[in-house]
Amino acid sequence: MRRRITSQDVADLAGVSRTTVSFVLNNDNRFSIRPETVEKVRTAAKQLGYYPNASARALASNQTKNIGLIISRAPQYIASDSFLPQIIGGLLDVTKQHSQGLLLEWVEPGQQLETYLELTRSHHIDGMILMTPRLDDTGLKALEEADIPVVLMGHIPGSRLHSVDVDNRAAAEMAVRHLVDLGHTKIACIINAARPYTSASQRLEGYKQALEQALLGYNEYLVREADFDIKSGFLQMNSLLDSSEEFTAVFVASDNVAVGAYAALRDAGLSVPGDISVVGFDDIPLTPFMEPPLTTIRMPAREIAQQSYHLLMRLMKRDYPQNPEVLLPTDLVLRQSTRSLID
Repeated sequence: MRRRITSQDVADLAGVSRTTVSFVLNNDNRFSIRPETVEKVRTAAKQLGYYPNASARALASNQTKNIGLIISRAPQYIASDSFLPQIIGGLLDVTKQHSQGLLLEWVEPGQQLETYLELTRSHHIDGMILMTPRLDDTGLKALEEADIPVVLMGHIPGSRLHSVDVDNRAAAEMAVRHLVDLGHTKIACIINAARPYTSASQRLEGYKQALEQALLGYNEYLVREADFDIKSGFLQMNSLLDSSEEFTAVFVASDNVAVGAYAALRDAGLSVPGDISVVGFDDIPLTPFMEPPLTTIRMPAREIAQQSYHLLMRLMKRDYPQNPEVLLPTDLVLRQSTRSLID
């Protein structure tokens, strides 16, 4: 059997110590090593086909070279989420550039504290990005005290954790104001998830603010809660249609949910925008190809992911920004899913 190549073999071929090989191949910058020595070590390692394993790298640098993306949702919803692939793609772009791994983990509501503590104690990751945080997440306090850098992809009022997000409230207000400007006065709302999710509660607040500014009354009976996925959009739109409430437009606070809402309207024999105008939120890749193409709020998904990564890298270096919250801009993308009621 062929003998396994070791770091000592690389050291012998390069004419350096085993410690020097470790520093070079693990990118350890604690000591200055001459460029020609670095080149000799890398050439010897390539010639022998030697690569340090992950465990060796972790022991040498006291880092795993892995970061964790933690999603506070059940796995069955993750599989149908059209927004998540953009986040993962954005993170993979930057982790690959820095030779890091991305660990994906989900946590169901009610199990956050145990999952966070296990992740922080296991030492499988160097830092954590938490996506879709909830207002009722009892584990966030523990993360504030934990000795691991954490970035929230979404803002929690009162939390000391750093975050990257958009102004969900202002973006939702922009979406609903567009419907108001078109002459709609009876506007329903399907929020993207249950209200403990920060994005859902903030988008609902933006809907309320737009109605208030237009001097239109808020009607709780015109509001429904979806569950991130297409099926919930179908069910909640049917619930609105089955109610006795009248509406000419609906703000759907997730494009994924809007796909289901479209199907429910179609099944009911209603047209978009002829009967009901629809505005979504996220601008997932599918929206330009919906029938009709969906007017929606564009979320800079890949930028959110990459800004979260860069912020996490700063925290891992103990470089703490003065402002713990990063807010990225959004835009209203006008397509063909809304119509004016103004003659």
